[in-house]
Amino acid sequence: MPAAILDGSKIAAEIRSEVAAEVKALSAAGMRPGLAVVLVGNNPASEIYVRGKVKSSGEVGLYSEQHTPSDRATTQQLLDLIADLNRRDEIDGILVQLPLPPHVDSKKVLLAVDPAKDVDGFHPMNVGFLSTQRPGLVPCTPAGVMEMLERSEIRIAGQEAVIVGRSDIVGKPMAMLLLNANATVTVCHSKTRDLPGVCRRADILVAAIGRAGMITKDFVRPGATVIDVGMNRVTDAQEFERLFAGNSKREETFRNKGSVLVGDVHPQVAKVAGAITPVPGGVGPLTIAMLMSNTVKAAKMRRGTRVPELART
Repeated sequence: MPAAILDGSKIAAEIRSEVAAEVKALSAAGMRPGLAVVLVGNNPASEIYVRGKVKSSGEVGLYSEQHTPSDRATTQQLLDLIADLNRRDEIDGILVQLPLPPHVDSKKVLLAVDPAKDVDGFHPMNVGFLSTQRPGLVPCTPAGVMEMLERSEIRIAGQEAVIVGRSDIVGKPMAMLLLNANATVTVCHSKTRDLPGVCRRADILVAAIGRAGMITKDFVRPGATVIDVGMNRVTDAQEFERLFAGNSKREETFRNKGSVLVGDVHPQVAKVAGAITPVPGGVGPLTIAMLMSNTVKAAKMRRGTRVPELART
């Protein structure tokens, strides 16, 4: 029996609808939440991501503005911009699109963002809040995965969860969120011995390693829930054959475009998993939905008692 498909686009639409209702209530009280996006230089991939974020902001009713310093901007100039955004009361969320140019001290710039406006959830203070189960802003992708599991009624408490990947953006916060939800959590990485054997213990397997189709059927216990965080573009014909041999729809896409998207999970895993996220259309849409949600959350936390009762739900 093929795996149930966990539709990230559908769940993201539900979240955006809820966010839009909160934004409407806050705006009616004169407190429209605001998001500022900082995009340095002309990185084509970053420009696509930022366009998506700005478009989503408009769709849910957030105030948004985009700041586009040139790729020659210095660390100090960016710090000055962040300081100005920190001071402005109408800006509730600040997002610095990565990567920054090589000459910029990225860590210094990210650290300068007010933790109360850190809608990416990367600031050490928010990381600390997450690890000690205090209210704060949580990284968007892991937060989206939790929404997907909960809204799909997939049991977390008491389950064994395995995460492949230990990044600060996904792996580590994912581990803390699952641990806080009473799962038993193992985090794997490049030095893990017998990686397939460890993964096969999982009731919930999260792949966030950044390698196309690395998680194959022998990594997955039959019936497990598999969350694929990866997004890899395959352009090599031999690699495409390894992943999609016999898939006529993907073969047509590859012929026409010369590339195809695949996650960190091999498509054949769908034959053994109990539930699985597709790529595209799985975790990706949830990341932007949770950015919108985090902006509203930041507005409510910052504005405290001024928030109308309706928007507290």
